[in-house]
Amino acid sequence: MDLIARIADVIIPVFLIVAIGYGYARRRTLDMTVFNRIALDVLAPLLVYSALASKDFVITEHLTLLVGGAVLILGTGLLAWPLARAFGAQPRTLVPVVMFNNCGNMGLPLALLAFGPAHFGAAVALFSVSNLLHFSLGARITSRLARTRDLLTSPLMIGTALGFMSALSDLRPPEVLLSGMKLLGDALLPMMLFALGVRLTALTRSGLALGMLGALARPLMGLAIGIPLAWALGLEGAARGQLLLFAALPPAVMQFMLAERYRQEPDKVGAMIMLGNALAVVFVPLALALSL
Repeated sequence: MDLIARIADVIIPVFLIVAIGYGYARRRTLDMTVFNRIALDVLAPLLVYSALASKDFVITEHLTLLVGGAVLILGTGLLAWPLARAFGAQPRTLVPVVMFNNCGNMGLPLALLAFGPAHFGAAVALFSVSNLLHFSLGARITSRLARTRDLLTSPLMIGTALGFMSALSDLRPPEVLLSGMKLLGDALLPMMLFALGVRLTALTRSGLALGMLGALARPLMGLAIGIPLAWALGLEGAARGQLLLFAALPPAVMQFMLAERYRQEPDKVGAMIMLGNALAVVFVPLALALSL
């Protein structure tokens, strides 16, 4: 019963905010364009930089976890290629959906609630590694026309690079400035969950069957790799929990934006992502049960 209560303490606040976003969007027509731009260009870079540059984050203590996150992303991608062939799906459509998870909208708030502020920097570092691979390798898988240089010079990637530089060099802004950056960056967490609820209103009944393959493959393949990987790397405690939670997260909302930009079957990608995030109510508690 104690484990159930701990899991409930983590997932109820997260899904409550998602449900509020969903309910509000059902009653009001929302244009999320401005929010998405502010989130990507201002809030996310500040969140990432302030977490990585924090004195509480020591990058050398999390290198094994970061390697595990990268291996998990690449491993699920390798498994997704034959899966796409077997089910007649285009690899450029399915593979990135399975590789990259929603470690921003859902992963960061869940990690903060499950493992506490002391381990939040590790979750942000995993998020940063995922973004780096997503905006380079993931974009190229999605389309041959992807201009990786443009993606890697975005404010989020610049904030990530500066954050890792601060973590490695121990050079950072004065604490009063870093506190202001953190205060603004922290606003991203509830707003990302609210935005996720808004996006779930786009899930239609006709897209259920189409999206099931990617929706199930993402967390199932993630856990199939993540559980033995955590053992092989010798991860314990919060580090093991972080990797297993990362493994079980649903597909990344960001992949829909890439698929739409490069016209790589965005309707199918959207169905996989929306259904996958809806099914997180099943897989996230499973990952937490394995972690806590």
